[in-house]
Amino acid sequence: MTAVGKAFSLLKTEGIRSTAWRSAKYLSNRFSPFVVAPLSTVYTDDVIAVDWTKPRAFNAVPMEGRDGKYRIAWVISPPSRTSGGHQNAFRFMSFLEEAGHELTVYLYSPGKYPVVNVDEIRAMMHGMTGYPDLVGDMRLYDPAEGFAPGFDAIFASDWEATYAAYRYEGEAKRFYFAQDFEPYFFAEGSDYVLAENSYRLGFHGIAAGQWLGEKLRTEYGMSCDAYDFAVDTSRYTYSNTGRRNEVVFYARPPTPRRATEFGLLALQELNRLRPDITINLIGWDMSGYDVPFPHVNHGAVDIARLDAIYNRSAAGLVLSLTNMSLLPMEIMASGVVPVVNDAPNTRGVFDSPHIEYVPMSPKAIAERLIAIVDRPDAVEHGAMIAHSVDSAGWSDPAETFIAVFEKAMRTAL
Repeated sequence: MTAVGKAFSLLKTEGIRSTAWRSAKYLSNRFSPFVVAPLSTVYTDDVIAVDWTKPRAFNAVPMEGRDGKYRIAWVISPPSRTSGGHQNAFRFMSFLEEAGHELTVYLYSPGKYPVVNVDEIRAMMHGMTGYPDLVGDMRLYDPAEGFAPGFDAIFASDWEATYAAYRYEGEAKRFYFAQDFEPYFFAEGSDYVLAENSYRLGFHGIAAGQWLGEKLRTEYGMSCDAYDFAVDTSRYTYSNTGRRNEVVFYARPPTPRRATEFGLLALQELNRLRPDITINLIGWDMSGYDVPFPHVNHGAVDIARLDAIYNRSAAGLVLSLTNMSLLPMEIMASGVVPVVNDAPNTRGVFDSPHIEYVPMSPKAIAERLIAIVDRPDAVEHGAMIAHSVDSAGWSDPAETFIAVFEKAMRTAL
């Protein structure tokens, strides 16, 4: 697919403004091969101003707040319709507000490309069921102005945002809401180095899952807690109690860590062996891509529509080459057997006996999907899997998150 075709596919799915900052670096490098492109996803002034070799004790002094409540700034890259990471981050922001804390969201979007419109972002989020409605203010981060004074704590939830949070001149404690090991998003180069250095800035980490938390503690000496994954069982339910002859695959080509191309190889083999099995693709509009087998292209559907697709499927292929996705638990709630690549980063998050961990072999994956569809007790097995996550709701991670945050505020780390 051409570079223009990829950009057009992004526009159809994400919208003009949210696409611009994601695709600009790719396009500038593609059409200007002899020009050294500046870093496009981070403000260079922020990077230059941060010297991580001179540690700062951001979290050394206990803070009591006002009646035990805190004023918090959360800096994050602009959200889009289809970003599960953003939806999860905003879920945890809502936990802070529900606990009585005051929140201001700063959108970190370097100004080289079209300016993000905060009102448009809010309207987009309000129209999507995956985003909560926050009470707090939302602003665009400007490195020349920085953050407003008076914050007790600053959260960053992207590596780029950590550099902005570091520069805050007040006494606020610093937190890194880490959802993945972000250096893995890049080849070894400038972006990799800057992402890796974000774990050396002296923040207290709150990591998504135990695998990531342990990695940051042991490899970077980072002060870090972790919360366990969960599933919203009000959205994902076991409703189809009959046999199922379909599978579902989370395909997202712009996100290399989700190994879309590899998954399509496995599904091509699945279709060759069993053309009667219907293949559902979710996560991205695949109409502009060469998918060499019959399939149902659902595109980037709203969360409200996913449960119906899951309840038609016996198995779901979810590949995660960095941190585990939330999808395995979500599809389990709908009675779907997750087929996941077998690796420490997946087993280290949710080592469930009900997940089918398979080596990264297209044929092995295809054969395991077929075996799941054909198993004689598929109906009973699907029901058992759905019931196994009945108690894995978001209330427990919310309590863990708030307890970790408030303890970190009240103590010296």
